Amino acid sequence: MPLSRRTLLTATTALGATPLLSTAPAAAAAKQEEPTHPLQPYASYWFPDTFPQGREPDPGATWRSLKAWRAADDPDLPFNASTVPLATKQRFTPPPANPTARPDQARISALVSFGTTARNPSQGSPTADFYALTHWAYLEELVFWGGSSGEGIVLAPNAPVVDAAHRNGVRVLGNVFLPPVAYGGSLQWTRDLVQRDAFGRFPLVDRLIEVARSHGFDGWFINGETDAGGDTQLAAEFVEFVKELRRSAPDLSLTWYDAFNTEGRVGWQGALNDKNAAFFRHSRTMFVDFRWSPAKLAESAAYAKSMGRSPYDLMTGVDVEANGWSTRTDWDAIVPATRDHVTGLGLYRPEWTLHSLPSATRTPAQFHARDDQFWTGERSDPTAPNGPGTWRPAAQYVADRSTVSALPFATSFNTGHGVGWYENGRRTGSAAWNHLGLQDLLPSRRWTVRTAGRRPQVGFAFDAAWRGGSSLLVEGPGEFAAAPVELDLYRTKLQVRGGTIDLVHQTAAGGAATVEVTLTGPDGRVHRLATTRVRTVNGWTVSTARLPRAVGRVDAIGVRLTGTASAWRLGALSVHEGYEGDKGHEGYEREARTPDRPRSVRITDHRVTSPTTAELRLRWQPVRGARHYEVHQVLPDGARRFLGGTAGSAYYVPSLHRTSDTEQRSVLEVRAVGPLLSSSRPATTSLAW
Repeated sequence: MPLSRRTLLTATTALGATPLLSTAPAAAAAKQEEPTHPLQPYASYWFPDTFPQGREPDPGATWRSLKAWRAADDPDLPFNASTVPLATKQRFTPPPANPTARPDQARISALVSFGTTARNPSQGSPTADFYALTHWAYLEELVFWGGSSGEGIVLAPNAPVVDAAHRNGVRVLGNVFLPPVAYGGSLQWTRDLVQRDAFGRFPLVDRLIEVARSHGFDGWFINGETDAGGDTQLAAEFVEFVKELRRSAPDLSLTWYDAFNTEGRVGWQGALNDKNAAFFRHSRTMFVDFRWSPAKLAESAAYAKSMGRSPYDLMTGVDVEANGWSTRTDWDAIVPATRDHVTGLGLYRPEWTLHSLPSATRTPAQFHARDDQFWTGERSDPTAPNGPGTWRPAAQYVADRSTVSALPFATSFNTGHGVGWYENGRRTGSAAWNHLGLQDLLPSRRWTVRTAGRRPQVGFAFDAAWRGGSSLLVEGPGEFAAAPVELDLYRTKLQVRGGTIDLVHQTAAGGAATVEVTLTGPDGRVHRLATTRVRTVNGWTVSTARLPRAVGRVDAIGVRLTGTASAWRLGALSVHEGYEGDKGHEGYEREARTPDRPRSVRITDHRVTSPTTAELRLRWQPVRGARHYEVHQVLPDGARRFLGGTAGSAYYVPSLHRTSDTEQRSVLEVRAVGPLLSSSRPATTSLAW
């Protein structure tokens, strides 16, 4: 369980220590309950080779050796493997939203804990109270943070986090954490990591590469904080280990944390210098410890340039875990407003935006409103980002990026968690849930609004949705008739040769609203396209706007609202080439076609937990072109109950409910969902009670 650095500082003050980039001591996990779902897969974690001496695993933890691990022998790997490719080629940087955002200077790395080390579910969990990160547009990489001496110290990210990040072109790194001795660390684990075999090779290099590739993530964050008698020989071996890891897998990213140094000791430099440059040389980036100063950062930038490296490969640490946007930081030392940025930025624990809200009463909508303010400013306006106080939100100094660069494109504004699940505007799942792998591509600029009247509130709402768990809500303060509202939705890089934009929307609070689609070209010219009402489905209006063939390049998609309504909700948006009914248009036929249904759906294991409930594991053959898969229970009356979804081809159902004592079999169906969010025909299997 992650430990706040302020807690760690209190615990180590007597030793004269300053804050560490560290995680929880083993005792912190003692309050965990024993697992009640033996079939539940969890995110993977290991020790390098040997285990702690003279103690038992923390409750709920299972000690595993990375050296002994093999992908082919891991029964949980199908549930932990990401299947979404990293969208680096699709990612681009549009013109910045404001003049202070730099498109080619500082980048941001975020160190995020999504749960405990042990018993962190592989595929989401039945709660909406979750750090559903959505501001991927400002990130270069994300570190899956965690590790403890009572659970394990090498962590592989779970698939939902990787899937969501990859759709947005963001790299995800696993974490190698060698903890301080004060928190159960042993120098033996450092020696285990860099051990050589009889042929002089590093066996753990091969294991780290195999883990990253089989799990589908992008590299490793190496955090050596064990200071217990190391020497220059051990340091030299560690340098060779990092060098070999980079040489053997140049496609993987490595980030070195400024702690363990070339003297073989832990000595945080707060800078790039002779004591850590050897490690940085073989890494893509380095996280500069919090002990930096303006002078040290300037010297570090110059040192990086002397090595032929970019100073923006240095991620200067800013700890926001305790105080969030009230954190006191010398921003001009990192990202000055009036001259070139000095280094990149490493945000430590931005999930403060969730955990700083009262846990008993916080809601998903409250979290997202707070998270928008953290990343884009007090007014949630990236065109004029500000405070509060001295806070410098990411939108103020980093240009956002987008991956909306090809058709077809569709979104239902699903944030990856919710208090229910909706399909075609109807609630088909009543349980709260989270699964970032189901998250859609979301608007990167929260929120760019143009109006001559008072600025409306814009945000995600969870009380109604078209598909998934959330929708986009625009609320007055006054009627849209008084002053039309133009809302930017997506920055794009599209070549349009005709086609269709479909909107699913509703007036949320009385009155009426007229919606027009706005398309912005590279010259700034805005095309306004009227929509036609197609039909009403479960209280939602499904409208279509026809794209003229002469539109050409489209750099932005938005909507313009007028009318007497004071609130309007957008449930889905899709863009594709060709026109409905234009059967001669090959592009439309190809893009509108739904995926094939999954094959070989089967229950690979199950356990009846009560006369009316069971847990089970499902597998099926992946479908080409599927965005993700959705699993439902078919009820005796023909209705469908949502059980969950995943981008992979394996899913764990924690609680399948028997509808009655007379039901002999429960039928489950799996559907593939395509890029336009259209579902395939179902493939079924059943569980006999």
